[in-house]
Amino acid sequence: MTEAECQELRRLLPMPAWPQRRGGRPEGYCHREMLDAVLHVVDNRIKWSNLPADFPPFKRVHAFARRRQAAGLLGELHDRLRDRERATAGRSPGSSAAIVDSQSVRATANILRSTSGWDGGKNVGRRKRHVVVNCLGLVLAVLVTAASVQDRHAAVPLLTRLRERYLSIRLVWADSGYAGRLVAWAAEKLRLALEIVKRSDDTTGSWCCREGG
Repeated sequence: MTEAECQELRRLLPMPAWPQRRGGRPEGYCHREMLDAVLHVVDNRIKWSNLPADFPPFKRVHAFARRRQAAGLLGELHDRLRDRERATAGRSPGSSAAIVDSQSVRATANILRSTSGWDGGKNVGRRKRHVVVNCLGLVLAVLVTAASVQDRHAAVPLLTRLRERYLSIRLVWADSGYAGRLVAWAAEKLRLALEIVKRSDDTTGSWCCREGG
């Protein structure tokens, strides 16, 4: 991280108490180095055990990340950064509309057979990412399933999670893979308007979003 990025994280992510002499057990490694190590793993999509030797030991870095994930701090940091990005773009903090879609991806061969599958429509195995984003493409909710799980089935827990966390969202755009009973279910159970958008043959690039504010 640059110094400016580090200072921004200090404002958004709760820091240990012991450097400010407010109690707590001192950590064995520099807080900034640990954050740099976590960002390196995420950015380069490597295993924890492949963390370069100039970072702290990977087991300590992994434990550092897991503790903060379990406490909800990483999710909170993500939400704060997303709200900051919306403000920079001149949008209100709360999204009123969202987009749901999925992507089947290949995964490592050592994942559990019970959580893997084959997407016959896209000829891709083993996992599928179901993602809800706002109109800036910033992530709101994610669900990972076997690639064989249908989009409309995965959308039930995914949209439920979306509604629980973001009460301001009233409209969700989706493709034809989400058509059918899901539209009525979302309206009745979640008070979400699920609008099915049909792509034309000449459509390229990302969805066009009409969200206001």
